[in-house]
Amino acid sequence: QVQLVESGGGLVQTGGSLMLSCAASGVTFRIKAMGWYRQVPGKQRELVADIRGGGRTNYADSVKGRFTISRDNVKNTLYLQMNSLKPEDTAVYTCAADADRAILFNGYDTWGQGTQVTVSS
Repeated sequence: QVQLVESGGGLVQTGGSLMLSCAASGVTFRIKAMGWYRQVPGKQRELVADIRGGGRTNYADSVKGRFTISRDNVKNTLYLQMNSLKPEDTAVYTCAADADRAILFNGYDTWGQGTQVTVSS
């Protein structure tokens, strides 16, 4: 089993930056991919960015060029560096991992508790 704990959320002005962290513990060698989702009330949860075992990354069009996802495999920690923040980035950001026993990526099955990011105008 894997547990995920996010941190780093907060209040920032438009154009500012935040870095989110997601600490993974437990059977971390089974993690094949990790990602960041976000959700606001009344809107669908969306994948912001993810990173696969080989280091391949994927970003939502709305954040590409502004956000950077990275993973420290020694510390078992996922990061999301968020720059040039906009009010529409305001959401609860949740860390996710594919940590089941399958060898290949087959979707995210483990979730953190979420951390609030608020971008003021």
